[in-house]
Amino acid sequence: MAHRHLSRSIVLQTLFEWDFMKLSPEAANAALVRNIGEFAPGFGDQAFMTKLLATTLEKSPEIDAILTRAAPDWPLDKIANVDRQILRIGLSELLYADKAEVPAKVAINEAIELAKAFGGDTSGRFVNGVLGAVYKEMGEPGKDDAAPRRRKEVPFEEMVIEKKVGAVVYAREGDAVYFGLVHDVFGYWTLSKGGMKEGESVEEAIKRVIMEEMTLTVTRLRELLGDNEYVANHPEKGKHRKQVAYYLAEANYTPAILAKEGGLDDAKWFAAGEVANLNFYNDIVPLLAKAVHIIAADKAKEQKDAGRKVAKAVVEDAQEKKVSKKKIKTAE
Repeated sequence: MAHRHLSRSIVLQTLFEWDFMKLSPEAANAALVRNIGEFAPGFGDQAFMTKLLATTLEKSPEIDAILTRAAPDWPLDKIANVDRQILRIGLSELLYADKAEVPAKVAINEAIELAKAFGGDTSGRFVNGVLGAVYKEMGEPGKDDAAPRRRKEVPFEEMVIEKKVGAVVYAREGDAVYFGLVHDVFGYWTLSKGGMKEGESVEEAIKRVIMEEMTLTVTRLRELLGDNEYVANHPEKGKHRKQVAYYLAEANYTPAILAKEGGLDDAKWFAAGEVANLNFYNDIVPLLAKAVHIIAADKAKEQKDAGRKVAKAVVEDAQEKKVSKKKIKTAE
C-alpha cells in the first residue's frame, strides 16, 4: 500500500540519522516524530512507523549478525548507509513482523523498492540478493502467495514536472566574500532550494526559501546560474521530474541558522577560499564555479572603476592647479 511505503521511507530516513549521528533510541524516536511532522503531517500511520523503528532498533544486534552472515563479502561498515538501513528494515519485517500483516514477499519487495528509490544504481539487486538468501534459509514462507501489484512505469517525457527554485547565496563583508550553504544528512554541503507557492514570483520564492532554511535575508536577486533536473520517486505520486532553477542571491552577512530541518542538519557561511575543500554533489559544482566567476568579475570592475575615479581626480586636480597658475600670472 502506498501509505505503508511512505511510512517505511520515513523510518528509513530516521534510521539513517540514528546510524550516521550515533543517536540514542530516545533521540531516534524524537527524530521519527520530527520527520513525520516534516514529511507526513497529519498522517494516520504513526503507530506502524513507531513499531517498525522500535523493533529494528531493539533487534539490531541480531539483524546485523544475520546480515553479516548473509553478505560475507560485505563488512557491515562497508555497506552504504542507505543500503544498510534498508536491509535492516527488510530483515526486521521479514523476521519479526506479523506475517498476516506483512507477508515475507511484501517485506522483500518493499525493501527492494526503497533501494531503487533511495539507493544507488546497484542497490536494488544487492538488497534483493541479501534478503533473498535469508528468505531461502527460512524455507521461503508464503512462496505461493500472489505477488503485490507493481506501479506502472511512466516514461520520462510523460512524468509530472515539479518546479523548484534555489540559489547560490553569498555575502560581502569588507573585502571578503562568504557563501551560505546547507548540509544534508547524507554528508553533502549543498544549496538551499524549495518549491514555489501558487502566485509567487521567482524572487519572492527564493527569499522565502532562504529565510525558511537559513534564516538569512536576501537583499538582491541576480542572474540565473543554471537549471538542474532529476527524477524523484514519491511513495504516493510515483516517479516525477524535479526541475530546479538556481539563481545568484546576495544576502546580509548575519548568522546562518538552520531553521528548516527535515533532510538538513546544518547551515553555515564559508569564506570563498574554503568552498573548494567541501563535499558537494557533482551537479552543484558548476553553479558555484559560475557564481565565483561573476563575483570576481564584480570585484575587478569595482577596482577598475575605483582606479578611474582616482585618475579622474588627479587630472581634475592638475587642471585646477594649471588654471590657478594662469590666473596668478595674468594678475601679475
